[in-house]
Amino acid sequence: MLRLAPALLLLGLAVALPFAGASAQDRARQRSPAPAAARLSFVGLADKAQVPAKLTVRFAISGMEVVPAGQAMRNAGHHHLLIDTELPPLDQPIPSDFNHIHFGGGQTEAEIALTPGKHTLQLLFADHNHVPHDPPVVSERITVEVSTAPEKPRSVAAPGARVFFIDLQDGATIPSRAKIRFGAEGISVTPAGTTSANGGHHHLLVDTELPALDREIPSDFNHLHFGRGQTEVELSLPPGDHTLQLLMGDHEHVPHDPPVVSPRIRVRVVGDAQASVAAPPPPHAHGPDRARTASPNDAAVYFVYPRDGDRIYPTSTIRFGLRNMGVAPAGVAKPNTGHHHLLVDAGPPSFDEPIPADLNHIHLGGGQTEYKLTLPNGRHTLQLLLADENHLPHDPPVISERITVTVVPGGPNARRRR
Repeated sequence: MLRLAPALLLLGLAVALPFAGASAQDRARQRSPAPAAARLSFVGLADKAQVPAKLTVRFAISGMEVVPAGQAMRNAGHHHLLIDTELPPLDQPIPSDFNHIHFGGGQTEAEIALTPGKHTLQLLFADHNHVPHDPPVVSERITVEVSTAPEKPRSVAAPGARVFFIDLQDGATIPSRAKIRFGAEGISVTPAGTTSANGGHHHLLVDTELPALDREIPSDFNHLHFGRGQTEVELSLPPGDHTLQLLMGDHEHVPHDPPVVSPRIRVRVVGDAQASVAAPPPPHAHGPDRARTASPNDAAVYFVYPRDGDRIYPTSTIRFGLRNMGVAPAGVAKPNTGHHHLLVDAGPPSFDEPIPADLNHIHLGGGQTEYKLTLPNGRHTLQLLLADENHLPHDPPVISERITVTVVPGGPNARRRR
């Protein structure tokens, strides 16, 4: 399994974001020409390399220009990293999931995290519509190996400590989007990073076996961490049979000794209208106590451009980056995804209510990763906040640092003026 820093595995069950409308599909299938001499490769990463669990992967392209997604230019495009997967169809938009990582902001490097074992990596260039060029500009497919992580000391759990699902039994039928609740007895629920005697936090294992008990529990989309001490999650799964299991981890995400683990149960997921719901449904999306969608604890949103302290043009393109989650348009409910909101000269809004839509709270509900912003001269603050399909911030919130920029006439050229 993978865990990814730039955008992470949708419980291993993600599918590509659908493109709306047959006409949009037809346009997307038109492939942009590429120079025959264009070359794509990894920088400083060779086939059969031994790599650490976390590494920075860098990309190099020759004969073409790197531009953000959505910007149509001849002999230009943006990078995609394929992890543990074959090449997708070359006449369709590249899937957007956690085996197909998009760098639509024009990024040329990414920090990724891999679990121990062998993995394959491959780069594929694509045009403004995420469609590979003709001929395709693709790197060789390389294999890297992550060595086994060292053992970690295990915290002692009290005899009789147990963890269990609340109101969810083996063989239950649930809707594709259901609230799963966790219970614990004989052990305290404490946040990750907080050392506590006989304490720990929940991990939900989805469609996977127990991990090694003497090592940190993986952080990917089959191993969901609840490092803030959460005792429930709104889980989205495709129809079919799935397995769920709870495992407590200590302050370093290592299982206890003896392990505090629930029985592994099987659930059948059906369409919401057909479900016999084992757990109470989540609050109505428009109710006063609306439920917040869970986010991975290591998810991060950040500015690709500008950076804190930069001088920018009065009209500048602001570009966003996202790690360990995917971008999905507003209204599209998919696990571990959301869409960007740009906060201009405003502090963070309430995390328990939908983000306001005004000139200080700009919604990018189409899944955009950049925005052309016009500001008056002077100092301004910018901040990014991700939100779910209902414009509600995640739990925990995925929010960037608040940066300050200065708008000056002529942008960077103004630095030369005295």
